[in-house]
Amino acid sequence: MTEPRKTVRLKPKAEARAIRHGFPWVYADELVTDRRTQAIAPGALCVLEDGDRRPMGLVTVNPKSKIIARMLDRDPDTVIDQAWFEARIARALDLRARLFAAPFYRLIHAEADGLPGVVIDRFGDAAVIQPNAAWAEAHIVPLAAALQAVTGVTTIIKNGTGRSRALEGLAEETVTLLGGIDTPIPVPMNGATYMADLVGGQKTGLFYDQRPNHAFAAGLAKDARVLDIFTHVGGFALAALAGGAASALAVDASAAALALAAEGAKASGVADRFTTRQGDAFDVLEALGQELEGRDEGRFDLVICDPPAFAPSKPALEAGLRAYERIARLAAPLVAPGGYLVLCSCSHAADLSSFRNASARGIGRGGRRGQLIHTGFAGPDHPLMPQLAESGYLKSLVFRLD
Repeated sequence: MTEPRKTVRLKPKAEARAIRHGFPWVYADELVTDRRTQAIAPGALCVLEDGDRRPMGLVTVNPKSKIIARMLDRDPDTVIDQAWFEARIARALDLRARLFAAPFYRLIHAEADGLPGVVIDRFGDAAVIQPNAAWAEAHIVPLAAALQAVTGVTTIIKNGTGRSRALEGLAEETVTLLGGIDTPIPVPMNGATYMADLVGGQKTGLFYDQRPNHAFAAGLAKDARVLDIFTHVGGFALAALAGGAASALAVDASAAALALAAEGAKASGVADRFTTRQGDAFDVLEALGQELEGRDEGRFDLVICDPPAFAPSKPALEAGLRAYERIARLAAPLVAPGGYLVLCSCSHAADLSSFRNASARGIGRGGRRGQLIHTGFAGPDHPLMPQLAESGYLKSLVFRLD
């Protein structure tokens, strides 16, 4: 006979209605955290009750995290096994199969796909799982088995790195769970070919979220001189070249990422128009500014800045907004008159309005004026959970400068 599940309870003044209406998290200050609750093992499954002791659903609990509980299922008696994972993955796969002709996409986008703290990116016959919450780490075996059963992938990598795992008290490790791969995987996207390192690369090896923003920028790139700052493995640069850009200079601090970008350029047949420059983005922007100061000749028709999250949390927000403003200030003078500047943010703590204002200030401080012609977000394989603002983290602003 299975042992009955432990219960955790909301404080009387906690907002139970928001959780009933779909908000997936319970913060530590909303839950009764007595010694019994504090003793619950991170990742354990518990029944969540409201202040009147009415069951609300099955949650995973981590007393070490500020997000102390995450909703898994509205049925408190649900069994979390391989069949449960298969149902969630199959639902997610149905959406992606309708969106994309080839199996290269984000398959599971955490809470928005009903698997809190879990990210799965698919690369053809391979997939990378990021179990960023303690419950997912504890259930990695049935999760991986369900992934293989539903999709038929032959290689599964567990990428256990990143800030989120540290916040959950989890160790960093990268492990091959199924099959194996020792070379970068070519990924077709927007007419270009990207090389994704699933084992040693950043995050899962490629950022699928920017796909529609790459496409929009590529539509502006015909015959253009392009500068792509924070290019990672080719990002906007390769898409722009596929869209007919005359040339693209890709800048990144990582030599390994730039090597993969160069491989992608070769695979895309655009190596003759592609160059790289390794260095700190701010330093390179300042150096280019000095090289081009006082002249229009040599400026770029399209400049893209797609940095890492400068504001990954609310305490980092003000410093992050200053960094976004600085990026815009340094990049704007590099744009030729009538050219385009694309500024991106993947910081969920910086909302669209704050990011847009910081970008506009930076452009003004850079001595330029511009029209905002497009606002982009993550692609549909990164669905947004309406109740959770954090799931809509990516913003892309396209300005046409005077």
